[in-house]
Amino acid sequence: MAIPLLSLMTLTPLAGALVLFAVPRERHGLIRAVALVAAGISAAAAAAVFLGYDSSRAGFQFVERLPWLPQLGIDYALAVDGSSAVMVLLTGVVIVTGVLVSWRIDYRPKDFFALLLILVAGVYGVFCSTDLFFFFFWYEVAVLPMYLLIAVWGSTNKEYGALKLTLMLVAGSILIWVGLLIVYAASGINSFDLFRLQQVAFDPTTQSIAFLLFMIGFGVLAGMWPLHTWSPDGHVAAPTAVSMLHAGVLMKLGAFGILRIAMTLLPEGARVWLPALLVLATVNVIYGALSAMAQRDLKYVVGYSSVSHMGYVLMGLASLSLVGTTGAVLQMFSHGIMTALFFAMVGVIYDQAHTRDIRAFGGLIRTMPAVSILFILAGLASLGLPGLSGFVAEVLVFSGLAQAQGWLFVALAVVGVAITATYILRLIARVFFGPPRGTSPALQEGSRLDVAAGAALAFFLIAVGLYPAPLLTPIVSSVLPIVRRLGGVE
Repeated sequence: MAIPLLSLMTLTPLAGALVLFAVPRERHGLIRAVALVAAGISAAAAAAVFLGYDSSRAGFQFVERLPWLPQLGIDYALAVDGSSAVMVLLTGVVIVTGVLVSWRIDYRPKDFFALLLILVAGVYGVFCSTDLFFFFFWYEVAVLPMYLLIAVWGSTNKEYGALKLTLMLVAGSILIWVGLLIVYAASGINSFDLFRLQQVAFDPTTQSIAFLLFMIGFGVLAGMWPLHTWSPDGHVAAPTAVSMLHAGVLMKLGAFGILRIAMTLLPEGARVWLPALLVLATVNVIYGALSAMAQRDLKYVVGYSSVSHMGYVLMGLASLSLVGTTGAVLQMFSHGIMTALFFAMVGVIYDQAHTRDIRAFGGLIRTMPAVSILFILAGLASLGLPGLSGFVAEVLVFSGLAQAQGWLFVALAVVGVAITATYILRLIARVFFGPPRGTSPALQEGSRLDVAAGAALAFFLIAVGLYPAPLLTPIVSSVLPIVRRLGGVE
């Protein structure tokens, strides 16, 4: 009997959270061990799913289905295609490294790790669900723990950041739920099953209305301009591991939702609204980069940089081309790893310096060489240096835009790259190579766990940059049918 890998991957974090409730609060070591084991098992299952996915067969694999509420056509149904196989691998990497960098948390660690595991279970569920009711259920499971994680364990303006994030994401969820109900009712088949709904020819008006609801609803979580404002404030207020998951994985759920539900089920609606999404995404890229350049807080720099990079993801999705859509999914993976590494290293610096003001740092390469090198590596991936994952993803997005949308959007995207290079290189020069300032000479190298977590993330940045084929092949196999359905450029 085959092991149900997707259920193992999704439910193990929930089981870990339940076990944690039974662990005495004073057993901090045991609490951390339980969290790491649960994260490790789910990550191992995610790696097995990614490695076991057969790109030559394409389509959805590892199918699991259990009727849950047949009267309403709701099943517990899990499966992965090439894109979701890549996304679960990303989630596994980020949650394990997130647990490692959270090792020093000693304020209510039992509650912290339980909420973190519940959150990541929701993320896995979204990437694997092929029943739209459960897709929405897991989506909410992933989003709602964020309020407590930020409000209790956060820092700068944590109550404001947590409340703003929650209100905006809940507003987006309402739009998504309304869109799902419209699709469900208009289909007339009494089913939330993605495969059955894909066979329904919805009328153009229904498609246009539902696609707009999905685009805005998912766009909030994806950081789409002008609905992105929760994101930088949430990043700054969140503890390190939550920032890693928040920017590294959670924002990807929004872009993934647009691809998995809106573009898959509503091709007519996509053709109506994707040009508008392309314009908004272009603003994302430029506005996010300019805003990052103006920041003095390290986390705000990374936060606005994430807004800019999610713009590349949305531009790729809106390109209506196979190459651009492939680049968008690869950019989700690349940015997820890169921004997790950014936030992990910022967390190491902040834990010692108790400030993130760029003006307070200088010459960190002398006192924190490993942390500095890892941060610089993330920065170089962010600006698209050849040999790192960001370069491959951005080249694909730009090529897809050139094929299907002309050179104007490519030129604007390149402007975003130039601005990114300017603020990243200026930040690196000042913080890591400038003259020592403030408390910089007294700072010490990160712990072995911090460096090990950073090195694991850096490995993926380099490996994907040098040899992206293992990720590109499954991604292409999954986005090709969607692009064909939309009548895009192959």
